[in-house]
Amino acid sequence: MRTARPRVGHIEFLNCVPLYWGLGRTGALLDLDLTRDTPEKLSDQLVNGRLDLGPITCVEYLRHADELVVLPDIAVGSNGPVMSCVIVSTVPLDQLDGRPVALGSTSRTSVRLARLLLEEREGVRPEYFSCPPDLDAMLARADAAVLIGDEGLRATLEAHRHPEYTVYDLGQMWQEWTGLPFVFAVWAARREFVERQPALVAAVHRAFLESRDISLLEADQVAAHAARWEGFDAPVLEHYFREALDFSLSDPQLAGIAEFARRVGHDSGFAPDVTVRLLADSRAV
Repeated sequence: MRTARPRVGHIEFLNCVPLYWGLGRTGALLDLDLTRDTPEKLSDQLVNGRLDLGPITCVEYLRHADELVVLPDIAVGSNGPVMSCVIVSTVPLDQLDGRPVALGSTSRTSVRLARLLLEEREGVRPEYFSCPPDLDAMLARADAAVLIGDEGLRATLEAHRHPEYTVYDLGQMWQEWTGLPFVFAVWAARREFVERQPALVAAVHRAFLESRDISLLEADQVAAHAARWEGFDAPVLEHYFREALDFSLSDPQLAGIAEFARRVGHDSGFAPDVTVRLLADSRAV
């Protein structure tokens, strides 16, 4: 019998383009059954078994760590300004106590990080509500909005045109507050899939690492191609891919995950000391 292609998630935001660009170059793209969707929906599909492997937001990984194995050295994060995960506010953040804040509905991790920063770093308790990520609609109902992905990047790049609000970068705020990188999403496989298909999981892992490395070497080409369709200038996207985003997952990033878990685990559905199990460790299971 033929082995079915692994069912793999594909975040439909620009921040993941460098992880997938090189798959076409190496031929690995044809080896995967890709599903494109938002981080939130892909996380749910991985947890409920509709995907075998792929990106999962940090919060959802931590909630389901016992069911998943993390692929080493690949993630979506930042060690400073990330440009595409932001709070857009019409008032200073320390004035948001009791005021409405709209939370974009595409990533639970960015939303939880924004809440943590507002409540623990800024000392405010806003009135939150969730809604689709449309900045104009959000600010029509709220004094601030949390945006991620392409809409967050657009808000950052267009901030100079809008003196009526200020854009605060979540990655920068976290790094200044803790001194650590922040990981927005990891790549993980379902534990039973790893046990059943260890060689296939290892091959997919290698394919993504190779794709990322090719993409970062050719970031100018990736950016030029993406700029044809996405409404952002190529030099801006090249900077975003090369400098703002961090696609690695090693000790500093794992320390960032551990610090985030310590700070939010008590009310987010997971243990504050949850252990991240990497693929190399899973072979002993």
